Amino acid sequence: MTEETRGRLTTRTLAMPADTNPSGDIFGGWVLSQMDNAASICAGQRAQLRVVTVALDSMSFIRPVKVGDILGVYTEVERVGRTSVSVHVEAWVRRARIGIREKVTEGRFTFVALDDMGDPTPLPPEETLPDYVKENLGVSGAQD
Repeated sequence: MTEETRGRLTTRTLAMPADTNPSGDIFGGWVLSQMDNAASICAGQRAQLRVVTVALDSMSFIRPVKVGDILGVYTEVERVGRTSVSVHVEAWVRRARIGIREKVTEGRFTFVALDDMGDPTPLPPEETLPDYVKENLGVSGAQD
């Protein structure tokens, strides 16, 4: 049985030789950066405001990413607080652009919404969000 992705595809990119460590695998930091970018897109859509990363929890590197792999990052809002959004993130690869699909990394990123002065600001209620956001959020957690 093949494992299924959790969330919606948010970004997709090709792992390139410039992103490798001395062993020829893609740097974990590069993968982490791709995941943070995708999570910030998801959190920013929910917040409808500028968001900043404030925490990264439960990061697990499962398998290495290789040059030529297509990295797809899937996101799902897990929890919505007064000023914060937690996003579950999974990174999957398509090996050598056409091969087997495997989950390589997962984690949880937390963001805080900021106003124009850079201060934490409350998120808008879900019912006021544009329809395209409601359709793409995949909210699975409870609001507090």
